[in-house]
Amino acid sequence: MADKTVPSMRWGILGTGWVSTNFAKDLMLTRPDAPINHIISALGTSSLKKGSEFLQATIPSHKPQPKIYEDYSSVYADPDVDIVYVGTPHSLHLENCLAAIEKGKHVLCEKPLAINEKQARIIVDAAGEKGVFLMEAVWTRFFPLIRDLTELLHSKKIIGDICRMFCDFGLNFNMASLPSTSRLKNRDLGAGALLDMGIYPLMFASICMDGKVGHEAEETSVTADMDVRDGIDYSDAVIIRYPSTNRIAILTASLLVKSPEEFCRIEGSKGSIIVSGPGTSVPNKFTVVIEGVRTEYKYEHEGMGFWFEADAVASDILAGKKENDIVPWAESLRMMGLMDGIRKQGGVVYPQDEP
Repeated sequence: MADKTVPSMRWGILGTGWVSTNFAKDLMLTRPDAPINHIISALGTSSLKKGSEFLQATIPSHKPQPKIYEDYSSVYADPDVDIVYVGTPHSLHLENCLAAIEKGKHVLCEKPLAINEKQARIIVDAAGEKGVFLMEAVWTRFFPLIRDLTELLHSKKIIGDICRMFCDFGLNFNMASLPSTSRLKNRDLGAGALLDMGIYPLMFASICMDGKVGHEAEETSVTADMDVRDGIDYSDAVIIRYPSTNRIAILTASLLVKSPEEFCRIEGSKGSIIVSGPGTSVPNKFTVVIEGVRTEYKYEHEGMGFWFEADAVASDILAGKKENDIVPWAESLRMMGLMDGIRKQGGVVYPQDEP
């Protein structure tokens, strides 16, 4: 009955890796109160075998089964696709987004939107000219936890004047065991800790230290260093200062070690907030500490949580919007520019950076 009473959004999925798999699984969750009926109409993959395995892992048998295409162009051309989800390696985002936009499809592209700000601007300009919806899939920004954390910090000022924060995102990928062709080690594919992991501490800094996005976000000063091996960053350290308030964010990311469960701490004049979870991209609790009294805020939800952003994107498209208020185009461009500057200081240059 729910499918008949709520609007639908028809998705075309590009890629069959971890992120596309979990995104698709979340779209297929049965949520009685879901405001959108998400339908996966098409899958673009490199082989029929991969496509079949992907569908077996993600699409329940009672749901409509998507068409499997052994190329991406057929997904862009499919009339049953409203929006294309780009879950391919970073280096393909520019090509995939432009091709989908050219065919008049809306686009939700995994973060980072591109390899650098130059590429991101090309994508944003194309979406603007074609008049389609575009968003960078910074999924964590849509978690209820982030909404509540933002309100407590900036509206209710629960810890007083914010002074500084520490945030880390690290995972042990056993880099020595990976071949040079791995997405995590291949410079041509935009490998490195910053674009894969560091974007999340940068996101938390923006949320906690500033609370504004895009053109309204404060201009900051940034100091950065990197552990660079074979042209990619294995570990990063970034210090961001916010001149108007003198707030400091100390951020780290690594492909070599896993972060502790308590990965972020925000300190203010009246107390602190500790954010925790199985990973920096999937926070599920924060603890407010004021004068030794600890108050926990715990969050549970079905699936991984990709459906929060999927619902938001679908609602925007159905409302005729071309960009999202939480992750507007200007915010994606700002973050790409910030990461460009960090890479410049750290000494990481991708082939796509060349003139």
